[in-house]
Amino acid sequence: MVSIDHVAHKILTYIPYVLVLIDLRYEGVKCGRDGSVDNHMEMGKKLLAAGQLADALSHFHAAVDGDPKNYLAYYRRATVFLAMGKSKSALPDLSKVIELKPDFTSARLQRGNLLLKQGRLDEAESDLKKVTCVWDVTSREMRAECFIQMGEMGKAISDLKAASKLKNDNTQAFYKLSIIYYNLGDHEMSLNEVRECLKLDPDHKQCYSHYKLVKKLNKQIQSAEELMQEQRYEDAVSKYEAVMKTEPNVRHFTLFAKQRICHQASRAVSVCGEVLQADPENVNVLKDRAEAYIQEEQYEEAIKDYETAAQHSENDRQIKEGLERAQRLLKQSQKRDYYKILGVKRTAQKKEIIRAYRKLAQQWHPDNFQDPDEKKKAEKKFIDIAQAKEVLTDPEMRTKFDHGEDPMDPESQHHQNFHRGFHGFQGFNPFGSGPFNFKFNFN
Repeated sequence: MVSIDHVAHKILTYIPYVLVLIDLRYEGVKCGRDGSVDNHMEMGKKLLAAGQLADALSHFHAAVDGDPKNYLAYYRRATVFLAMGKSKSALPDLSKVIELKPDFTSARLQRGNLLLKQGRLDEAESDLKKVTCVWDVTSREMRAECFIQMGEMGKAISDLKAASKLKNDNTQAFYKLSIIYYNLGDHEMSLNEVRECLKLDPDHKQCYSHYKLVKKLNKQIQSAEELMQEQRYEDAVSKYEAVMKTEPNVRHFTLFAKQRICHQASRAVSVCGEVLQADPENVNVLKDRAEAYIQEEQYEEAIKDYETAAQHSENDRQIKEGLERAQRLLKQSQKRDYYKILGVKRTAQKKEIIRAYRKLAQQWHPDNFQDPDEKKKAEKKFIDIAQAKEVLTDPEMRTKFDHGEDPMDPESQHHQNFHRGFHGFQGFNPFGSGPFNFKFNFN
């Protein structure tokens, strides 16, 4: 039978070297206000790593003298004492570390081992009970469960990942990891973890059932994203709606799907609104709804959304440009709106525009009116209709108009030759795209 003293001796043999490795975790910690203390700590660490223990000890002595409240200085000096086999000298330093920093697990673990070797069993038990062994799978899993109940999922993931590595066939750890990632809305990581579970046990009921669900959801999301890339927006919306049906209970997936629908769907305003109720500071959704408002010609609402987005993302160039465009369009809408003149939406295709133009041109042709006042009114209306068709069927002019610039404005440098009088079209045929051939009689 192996004696406790023999085991303790074997553990303590490796402690100095383990401490050197653990010590690397604290490289970025400031050692004190005095720069010389920093220098002593750095030199001592290098000498310790090089095995020059006596010289390292001198530097740590100086660091402790320079900053008596520096727990790392005591801890590193204790490391040297242990490396030199001077455990009795190391013990007071470890106690000082725990006094200055009670949650320093490594120092408490080392002190417990030293007390155990010295036969001070009650004191050793007190220290060791306060330390959760990092290599104990059960303790890791119990703590992970506590973190889950507390809602600290990041810490739970850390413990479960460690547990999955410490135990070769830990299917339950992989299953719990997959569930956590799923509930956080990370379908890809959830799929990866549940696959690891099935590698260990293909017949695992919980993992297989969850795998089928995650795989289906993952496929739907990937398909929807591909459709978005292909600009097949209506098909993409159908896929995102399928995502919400597949998993209606996980808020992250529902909000994600609504956010993507909000980005392109015809009902973007209402869908974006639903997302913003749950996440009112979501800058991307605010920008998407602002664009949707612009398509609906609700420019004041678009301006409000862009201004709100700017409060949460001051340096976003897209927000700045969008706000300026919405402001120009609002100003423009208070003057002349070619879409309204033809009675078409801003998303109207060229064929739609020409069809609307022809219908209105027939209706408002001046030859249809005999009364001088009516004729004069029709002339103005007819010119507006012709100009609207000219702008909206020309890609370059339409782009300018969509950005708040009126290409037909007499003050525009690009259209100096266009005169707004009916007799001054100068070669422009308002019926150029249609089958009409009207004679104008202005007697």
